[in-house]
Amino acid sequence: MSLAALRFAVIGSPVAHSRSPAMHAAAYRALGLPHTYEKLETSEAELPARIDALRRGDFAGLNVTVPHKRKVLHLVDDVHASARATGAANTLVRMPDGRVRAHNTDMPAVAEELARLAGNAVRLRGGVGLVIGTGGAARAAIVAMASHLALGRVLIRGRSLGETAHAVAYVREIDRILALAGGRGVAVALGADGLHPPDKEEARLVAIVQATSCGMKGAAPGEVVADAVRWDQVPSDAVALDVVYAPQRTPFLERAKERGLACDNGLGMLARQGALAFELWLGLPPPVAIMRAAIDDSIS
Repeated sequence: MSLAALRFAVIGSPVAHSRSPAMHAAAYRALGLPHTYEKLETSEAELPARIDALRRGDFAGLNVTVPHKRKVLHLVDDVHASARATGAANTLVRMPDGRVRAHNTDMPAVAEELARLAGNAVRLRGGVGLVIGTGGAARAAIVAMASHLALGRVLIRGRSLGETAHAVAYVREIDRILALAGGRGVAVALGADGLHPPDKEEARLVAIVQATSCGMKGAAPGEVVADAVRWDQVPSDAVALDVVYAPQRTPFLERAKERGLACDNGLGMLARQGALAFELWLGLPPPVAIMRAAIDDSIS
């Protein structure tokens, strides 16, 4: 009896750069599965129709990328604890009854990547982390640091935080998110002048995550976020992760390497979150090494 072919896709805008189709196609081939995975440019106006298509069974699952990770939470039928805790979703699963459930696989992927760079997650425990950005990826990084890695303090920097009203609202939202994620007791601090780095904070950092699209092809220049860190004050044993993976080398990573930090781009995070999505959709152990190799091959 042949296995029915299922259809999966990533939706967002832009999605032309996405390596997810290559990664998932390689996994399907390795396991002899007939499934397909595509990338679908999707505007905000088109988003409800995409979710309805998933609900009807036109798709078996969807990945969600910028700028829709928060918007989809208002369109699905059920929100998993991972998405509820971060206030964002990157993976949508069609349940047997047709309902759509939102998950966040970015959060554990960030935690695993930071632990890998550190060599041991225990090294990060109780330390200070810095997240640059305020969107869905940033929320995933904040929760990863606070609840998965047990950091004691998380600094958040973003251009929009220079506006007092927005900063106050964001603090309240992050407090709620961390309470849901079991991160009570973690101190959160905002950059007082948006991306302007305050004095003395860098000297205590153990981990930095660049969680914006700055530096990505077609997005804002990467120097904007590279200059948000006083690199000369960052301890040389800290780790740094840039969620951007196209291009693989960004100004942020160049500065981290110059400082001698263990650092990497977002390819490892992409592979890890994709593997977790694969498992949610199909209930099968994902071939993680094959998925990562496929991403590397699609870029080289």
